[in-house]
Amino acid sequence: MFLPGFAGLPPMDRDEPRFAQASKQMLETGNFVSIRFQGEARNKKPVGIYWLQSASVAVAEAFGFNSARVTIWLYRLPSLAGAIAAVLLTYWAGLVWLERRYAFMAAALMSACILLGVEARLAKTDAVLTATIVAAMGALARIYVMRISRSEGSAASSFALWLAIAASVLVKGPIVVMVAGLAAVALSVKERSWRWLKPAADWRAIALGALITAPWFIAIALDTHGAFFSEAVGGDMLGKVAGGREAHGAPPGTYLLATILTLWPIAPLALIAVPAIWRVRREDAPAFLMAWLIPSWLAFEAVPTKLPHYVLPLYPAVALLVAWVAQRQALPAEGRWRRWGLILLALPTATIALAIPYVTLLYGDRADIMGALIAAAATLCAVFAGLTFTRGRIERACAAILLAAILLFIGVYEFAVPRLQALVLSPRLAASLSRSPCVPQAIATAGFNEPSLVFLTRTDLLQTSGADAARFLALPGCRAAFVDIRQEGEFTRALTAGGRTPQLLGRVLGVNLNGGRHIDIGVYANGG
Repeated sequence: MFLPGFAGLPPMDRDEPRFAQASKQMLETGNFVSIRFQGEARNKKPVGIYWLQSASVAVAEAFGFNSARVTIWLYRLPSLAGAIAAVLLTYWAGLVWLERRYAFMAAALMSACILLGVEARLAKTDAVLTATIVAAMGALARIYVMRISRSEGSAASSFALWLAIAASVLVKGPIVVMVAGLAAVALSVKERSWRWLKPAADWRAIALGALITAPWFIAIALDTHGAFFSEAVGGDMLGKVAGGREAHGAPPGTYLLATILTLWPIAPLALIAVPAIWRVRREDAPAFLMAWLIPSWLAFEAVPTKLPHYVLPLYPAVALLVAWVAQRQALPAEGRWRRWGLILLALPTATIALAIPYVTLLYGDRADIMGALIAAAATLCAVFAGLTFTRGRIERACAAILLAAILLFIGVYEFAVPRLQALVLSPRLAASLSRSPCVPQAIATAGFNEPSLVFLTRTDLLQTSGADAARFLALPGCRAAFVDIRQEGEFTRALTAGGRTPQLLGRVLGVNLNGGRHIDIGVYANGG
């Protein structure tokens, strides 16, 4: 499910190569405490994902993978593992209330989720974060049902909860505390008591969680003289709460609207299940799952800064709600909820099928008809899945949904995306250096400063102006420079003034994915 396109996708600017480059610099410097992108401290997220990525690349190097440090899919392996773990943990969490076949259904829905599929293919935090939060919520669910069942295993559930929280905090800070904390508050209001949480307050489990997280936080505080906390909390987190950061501001309701695509195929099935969920909202299973989902969702909607992946850790709750309603055989066989659900089940795949030829023609050499046909087949499978789902044929529905998702991912990642060569700039720029008569020992770039170029070339890539790029090439040693056409006027004038004529290795033309600007970059070398 997550493998189509996994290794073939180039580094996706800008977040992914920033994470990967910071991990690469840990390997280069041997400093596994501070997080840096070139000379700049990245005091935004904790160290967990960087350790996982560094370990992945280090293992590959140990097995003789010579170009491991610039091979992006190696940095994506923790995300792939996180996505797989999120699916398996959804099954585990579902077993609290669901029969195995329905827990499997929830896990199958998560494996088909478009947004989880995207995050599995990116070297970022969110797939791993989702896995840790699902683990924490699965443990919290077991603690919640103990108030009635009085079953054994409270210590195991408490340890599972705090280990998951510790891992999650090391990956992305306090997000897990918000999700689990708001759920606990909502459930305590429902129960009119906090006593059900007593098994979670096992001091041994809490101490173990603190022992896991504290050493790095102490080390980074000493290493940065407290700057990590002031920048991560005061700059990054509170900045997102106070206003839309990095051009990602959006009004409340954005996440709900985005689920049409990001939560496919779960969202349409959840829409079909809404009447049944509402009727039984006070029962334990839907109450817990809605406590997991709704308070944190409202919190994310209230924050001005919005990115689709922020709500990904809440998606398993929706999948489990759908599976629980299916287990109760409470799905409507007709009505407007069913009609709209079926429409929304087919709409994203049909839209993608229609968009593939246009987008591949716009950013590639020709329209990709095969990818469009495969996505169209995914649409038919999705409609069939919806029809069988509402008729209670769960196994057939799961099989059809999985087939639809596999076809969609193959059509998009294996056929359509590889044709979008106009968007692939940094890999082509890095590859053009092979035409240099000598191996560049220093590289500069003028006018094109995407993080992926740093990752694919050198950590010490110099970001400069056109005139300074000309002076850079005049220095001794084998050097190369990437010069955007907007900088080439001053670049040429500085070359003329210095009496230098570097070799033009070629030009790279395309479109920058960030901003949509047309790019024309000359690649120059001084020949040593």
